[in-house]
Amino acid sequence: MIQGTSSDVGKSMLATALCRHFSNAGFRVAPFKSQNMALNSFVTTSGGEIGRAQGVQAEAARVDATTDMNPILLKPKHDMMSEIIVHGKHHLDMTARDYRHKFVDEALPIAEAAIHRLQEQYDVIVLEGAGSPAEINLKARDIANMKMAHAADADVLLVADIDRGGVFASIVGTLALLDDDERARVKGIIINKFRGMKELLDDGLVWLEDYTGIPVLGVVPYMNVQIEAEDSLALSALRFKKPKRDEFAIDVAVIQLPRISNFTDIDPLMDEPGVGVRFVKTTADFGKPDVVILPGTKSTIDDLRWLRETDLDACVLQHARQSKPVIGICGGYQMLGEQLLDPHAIEGDGRDELGLALLPITTTFVGEKRTVQMSGTRYGTEDILTGYEIHLGRTERTADCAPFLLLDNGRTDGAVCEHVLGTYFHGIFHNRAFTRELVNTWRTQKGLAPLSEEVQSEKELREQAYNIAAEHFEQAVDMDKLYRIMGLERVMQ
Repeated sequence: MIQGTSSDVGKSMLATALCRHFSNAGFRVAPFKSQNMALNSFVTTSGGEIGRAQGVQAEAARVDATTDMNPILLKPKHDMMSEIIVHGKHHLDMTARDYRHKFVDEALPIAEAAIHRLQEQYDVIVLEGAGSPAEINLKARDIANMKMAHAADADVLLVADIDRGGVFASIVGTLALLDDDERARVKGIIINKFRGMKELLDDGLVWLEDYTGIPVLGVVPYMNVQIEAEDSLALSALRFKKPKRDEFAIDVAVIQLPRISNFTDIDPLMDEPGVGVRFVKTTADFGKPDVVILPGTKSTIDDLRWLRETDLDACVLQHARQSKPVIGICGGYQMLGEQLLDPHAIEGDGRDELGLALLPITTTFVGEKRTVQMSGTRYGTEDILTGYEIHLGRTERTADCAPFLLLDNGRTDGAVCEHVLGTYFHGIFHNRAFTRELVNTWRTQKGLAPLSEEVQSEKELREQAYNIAAEHFEQAVDMDKLYRIMGLERVMQ
């Protein structure tokens, strides 16, 4: 089990690297996180919604993701309220207080049953904790860390982020706050995100091992690998390509909605040569972009109201009046319409809202969430695009406007009117050939030559990233010692 001294120490990345390592070593391996709080989610082939990190880790492990790998998913909405998803389906909405005091006792056996089912099917389980196992105010009701280590009888690797400073204090402090039986499970320490000369750290590592009695298994250098981030906490740390002067030919502004979800949709644009991507929260940041993207959100109406309160709606409308591209994904697509109707108060107070009226569509919010992997043919072409849907609204076109996709099930998706495009498809830019065509269209509109570099498929790029992450981990960590801790025989590849 990978646990951390705090949030965002790199647990998800290291768990992903381990999943690929064990898969490469010939083990049947599965990821697991009992309870995940994330707005970046993943849809399994059976239509279950789980944390995106576990979906990515399953892919790295070369197995199909299931809801057993993340049986409890919390998706924050508003006013300390979260949607509780159990085994991939909406269970109820609940406040943080009610969750801790009323639902945790119900959630724990659900999580324990899930990990035990995985143990019956797989050789190795890579568990991931959440936050820190030593949060005193949360510890008694924490079902994501040591309770899962006990349930699975898992050895724990404690990970600390040296990049944020105070690494020795964070490790020693975390261990000091664990109970004796919890501390006994910690069999190794990993220092993550190291930059610099490791030799300068050696004296500290010797002291740390002597003081704690726990071996330091490795110091992992900072890893710049293109693997999707787990949640919006990582937004501040992601290396977005920010346009400066003429450094980038195409300036893409993504509106950073307060309840932004599945922002990994934007990742492929960052790989495109000459494209600069930046997240915008104020009118002062808006500037003069070439393209504006309204991403997904957990609360469409609340975030649409925020858009108006910040006057960013005026910026988007002015951009559209200049015949520049605007793209809306999921909740962003709904905002581009004429009306958002909420007759059953699904989105909050039940008040309807006028949209930006850039697309002739109306959305009605309904209680049943649509979670499904889908593919379809781009309207007017033979291009097949894949993606996934996670949304509550039903959207209808109210006037002549071409759909974006003709879906395999006979439905249509989205709307395209001149320079404005809306779609429910998350992951649309992960169709790399489509994205390159889109970028070349933007370049042509600016009088620039189209890109001619070869486009790699999404599958090729992800496979490369998983293998790089595994190799990076293997080079930095004493794998022989790790295998001995786990009681596994290591077969050298």
